[in-house]
Amino acid sequence: MKTSDFDYELPQELIAQTPADPRDSARMLVYDRKTGRTEDRVFRDLPGFLNPGDVVVVNETRVIPARLLGVKQETGIPVEVLLLKRLEKDRWETLVKPGRRLKKGVHVSFGDGRLTCEIGDTTSAGGRIVTFSYEGVFEALLDELGQMPLPPYIHEKLKDPEMYQTVYARQEGSAAAPTAGLHFTDEVLDQIRKKGIDIVPVLLHVGLGTFRPVQEEDVEKHLMHEEYYMVTEDAAERINRARKNGGRIVCIGTTSVRTLETVATQDGVVHPGSGTTSIFIRPGVSFKATDVLLTNFHLPQSTLLMLVSAFIGREEALRVYREAVEKRYRFFSFGDCTLFL
Repeated sequence: MKTSDFDYELPQELIAQTPADPRDSARMLVYDRKTGRTEDRVFRDLPGFLNPGDVVVVNETRVIPARLLGVKQETGIPVEVLLLKRLEKDRWETLVKPGRRLKKGVHVSFGDGRLTCEIGDTTSAGGRIVTFSYEGVFEALLDELGQMPLPPYIHEKLKDPEMYQTVYARQEGSAAAPTAGLHFTDEVLDQIRKKGIDIVPVLLHVGLGTFRPVQEEDVEKHLMHEEYYMVTEDAAERINRARKNGGRIVCIGTTSVRTLETVATQDGVVHPGSGTTSIFIRPGVSFKATDVLLTNFHLPQSTLLMLVSAFIGREEALRVYREAVEKRYRFFSFGDCTLFL
């Protein structure tokens, strides 16, 4: 498979710059895998497509204000540091700009020196290891000095940072939101529960692995970046119980899919566990624990579009995306969503 096999044309004006307001008013393109038929709906219609006994799996990660703007201490040139993954208390894996001018040993200052970091080694993925120095509590400084790490294709400033968090976000650690979950409201969650459907949280801290561009033309040569995940014993038990009783596993977002497919065995049983995953789901990879997928529209040639292609077939995925373009759906992080039944 070639990376170019997952390309499609997208007019720039269809890239959503602001989230839907209210959240559950986003459009939802529903696709039936058995018939290939599509239906235009709104996200708040989601409960009507779920059955009593199903289980809805959500990623409860919370985005940290991971974008730090500072200056190189020696010269005063502007520097951007994007936090990806905490390695130890004050050591982080990051992306830095301008990378070529930030050699090992360089010091960067944020907030007039209240927070500083030393640039360290280069990672295999092209990032940098940095070590922070400060007085006080790091998380408090980050809340004060950091910014929400919106994707580079979003050019409008976010009025309320909470709009880039799901309503069920609990555990801080992501450098980007699990965006399919942004459409949920407490009202929609209540409607789902009232139908006898369990909502089960899992965890995957979204980092570079989810959004790193595929540089290789041969898809098989692409290596995913590791991201931290956790599935508790309680979560695994509830998911397995639903499947045993005939319910479907409904994954909200590709991060939930990647988490479950990491810990599931070939017979579809989900096991508790935690660690890092670099699972890469593309056509040819079978799904063990995902029956229904809700996800946003993804970038051309991305690993996320490849995951969708694995779920419904590459040609069908590209056909659905062409239809979405024709119908003027909104794309990417703040865009509309698709429900693959």
